[in-house]
Amino acid sequence: MFAELYEYNEVLILNFKFGMEDMKKLAAPFPHVKSALEGKHVLGGADGEFIAAYCKNLGSTDAASQIDYLNERKAYIKKHKDESFSDYRKYSSLYVKIFFLLGVLIAVLLA
Repeated sequence: MFAELYEYNEVLILNFKFGMEDMKKLAAPFPHVKSALEGKHVLGGADGEFIAAYCKNLGSTDAASQIDYLNERKAYIKKHKDESFSDYRKYSSLYVKIFFLLGVLIAVLLA
């Protein structure tokens, strides 16, 4: 979710600087962000509250203030994106190792 939000944030910053496309139209390639903009809860806890507040504040002020707001939120989103990637790498390698050991165990039991 935070990877999509980070990319969407970058698209919005460029949009506010150089173009004025509709924010919901820009969210089309990002399904989780699109759901969050529609008011659906995509995450729970503090992360969900952050995303809800982020979406609520979009489009509420002029373009210059929006650029400042998006740049402020960029660091928080990047931190969470990096944390989620490290968790993904850690747990995905763990699952591969577990299933490899299960395969070895099954091979030993069948032999």
